[in-house]
Amino acid sequence: MTSPDAGAYPIVAAPVRAEIEIDRSRFIGSVANAATVEDARAFIDAVSAEFADATHNCWAYVVGPPGSTSHVGMSDDGEPHNTAGRPMLNVLLHADVGDVVAVVTRYYGGTKLGRGGLVRAYGAGVQAALDLAARAERVDWTHWVLTFDYAAKAGLERHYEAFEVVVDEEIFDAKVRHRIRLPRPRADAFFAAANDATRGRLTVEEG
Repeated sequence: MTSPDAGAYPIVAAPVRAEIEIDRSRFIGSVANAATVEDARAFIDAVSAEFADATHNCWAYVVGPPGSTSHVGMSDDGEPHNTAGRPMLNVLLHADVGDVVAVVTRYYGGTKLGRGGLVRAYGAGVQAALDLAARAERVDWTHWVLTFDYAAKAGLERHYEAFEVVVDEEIFDAKVRHRIRLPRPRADAFFAAANDATRGRLTVEEG
């Protein structure tokens, strides 16, 4: 498990869907992981196409760590202004997950809910799906190739656990070569320690 200060945070493990009914209107909440804005838009488009006959397909997304507002988006999709997208976004911003997109599909049941009722219904649609969602962990990995002398191998590897380095490939040639990944916030400190461990004879390539 990666430590919290290593740039890791919870995400939705897999797409999930929940349905609620309020005054005969059906609200279908669909939630998924979205590592990029493009991922979020693709999910929104897919759900909107799936429920093309619905009255509304409202949406919101947060790309980044939980609570981050750097990359967010929302749409009321024809509902009164700020009665759908905004409450959906608020639920996502206060959830314990990052990189998340939500679409709430509404099939109108013939009874008007009013502004307050819509706000509560769209927020509840997102929350119902989030309550069912399994969690995974997202880590901002960086990838490198390290080349070093055989004599430095043991000393260098002693730093791997402390800096949460994962060795994806080990190659033995004239020198040892490790293809590694490590959490981005750990990189500078790791390379300083690795340089000391190899007495400045470490070759590093991004890869």
